[in-house]
Amino acid sequence: MGERRESKKRETRQRISDVATELFFARGFDAVTVDEVAAAANVSKMTVFNYFARKEDLMLDRQDDLKLVFFREAIRARPQGQSPIAELRALMGKMREQKHPFARFDRHTADFWRFVAASPSLEARLRELNDEAAEGLALELAGPTPDGLARLAAGMIVLTVRTARQEAVRVFERGGSAKKANAVFFALIDQGFAAVQGMTAADAQ
Repeated sequence: MGERRESKKRETRQRISDVATELFFARGFDAVTVDEVAAAANVSKMTVFNYFARKEDLMLDRQDDLKLVFFREAIRARPQGQSPIAELRALMGKMREQKHPFARFDRHTADFWRFVAASPSLEARLRELNDEAAEGLALELAGPTPDGLARLAAGMIVLTVRTARQEAVRVFERGGSAKKANAVFFALIDQGFAAVQGMTAADAQ
């Protein structure tokens, strides 16, 4: 019974998000109200806020991905002797093979990120999520009281992902292909992670 209830909640949440995203793309983020989203999704405004604390979260609904929760889980569960960055590089390789949504770029993905970049409120919320991601990574890298190096490394990981994503979107803006965009994304991820690996390895010596 509990599983069925949770499944229904997930379906409702996804439906609200899908309806909101369609409205936002059709009319613009600022032009659409939460009341209109609720009406289109056939739920109450209170129901919308039960699932999404802020209007921006209707668009940025994959928050575990944006907070890099899977990075934190991978660091926590890495094999003994495996460095955190080596584990993240291995994880990105697996995600690339699996064509995970986080690690896959096409024109639909590029349109989504261009839409986010065009909205000051969405960009502000994304920066907040990036800050949460960096804080969580710092805690995984160094425990409950991370030092400056751990915070720097965590911030570089988050910046690497954001920069790689932005450059992948620019490939489409220049008329490039999805193949080229994905190649640019992973090349920058690898370069950024290599820089973090070198920095943390030097400190460990």
